[in-house]
Amino acid sequence: MSQVRFEVADLAEIRFCVSPLWETVTSLWALADPARHACHRPWIGWARAVAARPEIAPHVELLAAFARPKAPLPDFLTPPPRDSLVDFADELGTVRGTPPEIVAVDIASTHRPASPLHPLARAVAAAPAEWLPRIADAVEAWWLAAILPHWPRMRALLEADIAHRSRQFADGGPRLLFDTLHPSTSWAGDRLLVADPFGLDVAVAGSGLPLRPSLFLDHRVLLTQSDWNPPSAVYPARAVGTLWEHEHRTSTILARLLGANRARLLALCATPTTTTALAARTGLTPGSVSQHLAVLLQAGLLTRHRHGREVHYTRTELGHHLLAPADPATLDLA
Repeated sequence: MSQVRFEVADLAEIRFCVSPLWETVTSLWALADPARHACHRPWIGWARAVAARPEIAPHVELLAAFARPKAPLPDFLTPPPRDSLVDFADELGTVRGTPPEIVAVDIASTHRPASPLHPLARAVAAAPAEWLPRIADAVEAWWLAAILPHWPRMRALLEADIAHRSRQFADGGPRLLFDTLHPSTSWAGDRLLVADPFGLDVAVAGSGLPLRPSLFLDHRVLLTQSDWNPPSAVYPARAVGTLWEHEHRTSTILARLLGANRARLLALCATPTTTTALAARTGLTPGSVSQHLAVLLQAGLLTRHRHGREVHYTRTELGHHLLAPADPATLDLA
């Protein structure tokens, strides 16, 4: 069991962050263990072909020495975001600026008897100043080749998770947020408890607690703690199983009845989502999405609810019944 201890003022410093760097690095878990990450199977098939390209393969080989299934990640590769609005270039700049001695210590800390360091990782730890620019270049190459082409839909799902969690925090405070964040988490008076085997004791102590939803973290909440970074928590995002489903053909009959774009939007509204998120995931303009949603609302297939400045759309029971299973189709992510 691990715990994160809060003082009263610390609760105001809880913030949610989307980290493109974290998703870029941890996506390699899915490549290494596709059976465990079956919900990402469409992306994995496409990404494997990308990883085999001659100009990409050496970068993937280097990163795979650190992003290994069931082994810890060195913290320097995934530093906690400094604020909620962070982009990949800023995060990569933090990695490039890591002092070599911290790189070496972070790598050494990931050694476990059951998962000893990869030979490449040992080489990096022995000469971190020489290797760090190559590691940063590898992360950037993988981001550009494998993650950036799909980042709008990835980010939209992560932002939808954050919108949901933010409403929970506003409505029920830390108890509702942490009691529902993951089956392993609970709130106990002034602390977050995480049922894990690590036994960490983390004090927020005025440093804030970034909470990062993750697409590739599949079964537990991870806490990070070091002498040179503030603590943070990473948790599995909601509805990851829907991330790639909109690439499948919607039922031919439903598409003929509603139109292909309306049928697709209806399929994406299994969980509350916004016009902006739908536009990012479909490639339609926000104005076009709004027009289609208005028709689906009038037909009783969607409901909408306002949360602050955002309006969230969700399928009604009628919409659920009307939505037929998608026809089998091969995903085309080219």
